[in-house]
Amino acid sequence: MSLSQQALTELDSAREFFNRSTRQLSEDHSGFAPAPGMMTAAQQVAHAAQTIDWFVDGAFNPAGFSLDFEAHMTEVSGCTSLAAARNWFEKAIADARQAFTDKSDEELLAPMPPGPIMGGAPRFAVVGALVDHTAHHRGALTVYARLNGLVPPMPYGDM
Repeated sequence: MSLSQQALTELDSAREFFNRSTRQLSEDHSGFAPAPGMMTAAQQVAHAAQTIDWFVDGAFNPAGFSLDFEAHMTEVSGCTSLAAARNWFEKAIADARQAFTDKSDEELLAPMPPGPIMGGAPRFAVVGALVDHTAHHRGALTVYARLNGLVPPMPYGDM
């Protein structure tokens, strides 16, 4: 199996697990945050989506990763709708799939630009990083669900 095919498989699994783990949260939960100053449910999903975009851009952009974290957080903070955040997440996955589709192993093993974020690592390495990051936020969102009296399903069931 090529690295491109592996990337697509990992992205599809991350999408499925994230959506399954968070599907019980509804639009009514968009503004829920466990405590003041924490991201809302909509912002958690938006942040997961934004970070997928960020990893893919950082992997293939000759300038490397954007380090303007304040601007990133400002964009996420503006997300107030879980439905809009979910749409962003779906688009981010689709865009990531497109970025990895039909790339040769040589392209995916090429090093990313030097820098403090994964500098010099092969481009393919962002797949594992974005899968881990997405898993982290789906875990947080399962806690949000439980705090709202919901029982999230096992993410790996019914496969």
